[in-house]
Amino acid sequence: MPNPVTPETLFVFVLIAVAGLLMASNRVRFDIVALLVVLALILSSVLTVNEALAGFGSPVVAMVAGLLVLGEMLSRTGVARIMGDWVLKHGGQSEIRLLVLVMGGAALLGSVMSSTAVVALFIPVVLRIAQETRLNAARMLIPLSYASLISGMQTLIATTPNIVVHEQLKSAGFDGFGFFSFTPVGFAVLVVCILYILVAGRRMLGSQYSEDSSRQRNRSVGEIWQKYAPGSTYQKVRIEAGSPLAGLSIGETRLDREYRVRIVGLQRRKRGQDRVVWPSASTELVAGTTLYVFGKPRDIKRLATENQLTLTPPSENDRKHWMWDVSGAAILIHPESRLLGKSIRDCAFRSEHGVHVLGLRRNFKAVDEFGQVDLHAADSLFVVGPWGKIQQLSQKTRDFVVTEYPREHMDAVPSYERIGIALVILATMVLLTIFNVVPLVAAVMLASIAAVLSRCLSMEDAYRAIHWGSLVLIAGMLPLAAALDKTGGTKIIVDALMAVAGDAGPYTLMTLLFFLTAAIGLVLPNTASAVLVSPIAIHAAAVLGASPYPFAVAVLIAASSSFSTPVATPVVSLVVEPGRYQFVDFVKVGLPLLVLAYLTTLVVAPLVFPFFPGGD
Repeated sequence: MPNPVTPETLFVFVLIAVAGLLMASNRVRFDIVALLVVLALILSSVLTVNEALAGFGSPVVAMVAGLLVLGEMLSRTGVARIMGDWVLKHGGQSEIRLLVLVMGGAALLGSVMSSTAVVALFIPVVLRIAQETRLNAARMLIPLSYASLISGMQTLIATTPNIVVHEQLKSAGFDGFGFFSFTPVGFAVLVVCILYILVAGRRMLGSQYSEDSSRQRNRSVGEIWQKYAPGSTYQKVRIEAGSPLAGLSIGETRLDREYRVRIVGLQRRKRGQDRVVWPSASTELVAGTTLYVFGKPRDIKRLATENQLTLTPPSENDRKHWMWDVSGAAILIHPESRLLGKSIRDCAFRSEHGVHVLGLRRNFKAVDEFGQVDLHAADSLFVVGPWGKIQQLSQKTRDFVVTEYPREHMDAVPSYERIGIALVILATMVLLTIFNVVPLVAAVMLASIAAVLSRCLSMEDAYRAIHWGSLVLIAGMLPLAAALDKTGGTKIIVDALMAVAGDAGPYTLMTLLFFLTAAIGLVLPNTASAVLVSPIAIHAAAVLGASPYPFAVAVLIAASSSFSTPVATPVVSLVVEPGRYQFVDFVKVGLPLLVLAYLTTLVVAPLVFPFFPGGD
C-alpha cells in the first residue's frame, strides 16, 4: 500500500521547492535560505528544536571546516603554487599537453583541497599560459573547471557531498567509505573527461589561437619600479673575504647615500632551502653573505668593484624566492598625511614602517634623487618590504592609499619554508584515515590543529579560511533529510522510483538516482542534493535487497557533475568572466560530458561495488 501524503509531508516537499526557487533566483544568500529552512521546520513542528538544529553539531560541519583550513595550509606553504608552476614549465606550446597537465593537476590537487580554491589558483596560471603561447584561454578554462569538479570524485575528503553520503551510510548502520574507496570510479570519469575534451570538447570553444593575446594583467614588480626608477634593477652580490663591508651592520654601510644602492634582501639557507630575509639596519654582514641590492647598474657595479663583492645575475628561481618573502606596492601620500613636507630620509621608512622606498612619481613623472625631496599630497611612492609590512601600510589610511600591488602579490606563498611540514601533516591525516586509526573527523581536526601549531598558518588565517556561509548552508540543509524521513517523504520518493524502475533491476534504479541528483543540483547546491538523495538511495537499495554502496557512489558522482550550467557551483562560475563564456557554451560542452559521466559510473561502479555481493 502506498504511503499516504500527510499535510506534514506536503509541507516538506513545498519547503524544498521554495528553497530551490530562492537559491535559483540568486536574490537571497544560500545561508539565509538554509536558516529560513531551519526556522520553518521548527515553527511548523515538523521537527523539534533539537532535531532542526542537529545539523550544526554534525560531524560533516566540523570536517568541512577542518578541510578548508587544510586547503589554506596547502596554498600558503606553496604546494598548490609549485604544481601550477610545474604545469607552466612542462606544458610547452602544445595545447594537448597543457590540457592534460592542467586537468590532471587540478584533479590531483582538488582531491585534497577545495575544488573552488583549485580553480581560483589555476585561472591565473591558464591566463599566463595563454598570453605566453597565444593559445585561446577559452579552450582551457572550462576543461579546468570540469577537472576541478571531477576532483571531488577522487577521495573521501575531496568535496562535501562525499562526506554527507559517507555519514548517511553510517547513520543507516553501514560502514562508511574508505579514503580511496570510490577512487577507481572517479579516476575513470576523469580519464573519460580528458579524452572527451581532447577529441571534441575543446573544438566547441572557439579557435585554437587567441586573436587577443594581450589580456590586461596587473603589472609585475619590475614593470612598476621601471615607472618609478627608470633604468634601475636588482642584483645578487656576494661579500667576499676581505671586503670592507664584512663586520659592518647594514646601517653602518651607508650604501644608500654613498652608492645610491639599497639592500632589499639577504639570502640564507634554512631547512635545506634558500630563503630571502628582510634585513634590519642592525643586521651584521659577514663574508659569504649573499645580498639582493637595488639601484642603477653603474652604481651597483661601482659598489661591487670598490668593496670586493661578486656580482651574480639573479635567476628566475631567485626572483621567485625573493617575491615569496618580499612584496611591493604603489602608494599615494594622503592629503592629510603627517608626512607632508618631510623628505623620504626624514620619514625613516625603513625604521618606521619596515619598507624601502625605491622610487617617487610626481605629476606622472619619476623624480630622480628623491631621497631629499619633500613629500607633497598625491605623490606616488613605490615601496618594497615584507608582506606583513606592506599589509600594515594599507591599513594606515590617514597617511597612505595603496593604489596597486604587483601581480606577484597573487603568487605569494608566505609559509613556503614549511612546505615539508605541510606534506607530512597531509600524509599523516591520509594514513590515519586509511588504516582507521581514528575516525575521519578526528583525523581532520588533528591535522588542522597541527597546521596551526607548526605555524604553517596562524589561527587568524585558519578562521579566515573557513567559509562560514558554507557551513551554515550545510548545517541548515541537513535537517531536510530528517524531515523527509520523519514525515514519510523518503518512502514516497522510494516507492515512486521503484514503480518507475519496475522489474528492470538495479541499473535502472542507479540511472534514476543519478539523474535525480544531477537535476536537483541544477537548482540547489550539490551538498543539498546529496543531503536529499543519499538517504533515498540507501532506502531504495534496501527495498531492492541490494548493496547501498553502488547507489551511494552514483549519488556522489552525480553531485559533482554540474557540468551543464555556469550557475550551479562556484567551481564553474569562476571561469565565466575570464573565459568570456556564454550560457550556451556550458550546455553544449557540459551535457555530453554529463551523459559520459553517467555511462562511466554505470559501468565501473558495479565492478567496484557489486549490487549483490556474495550472490550468484
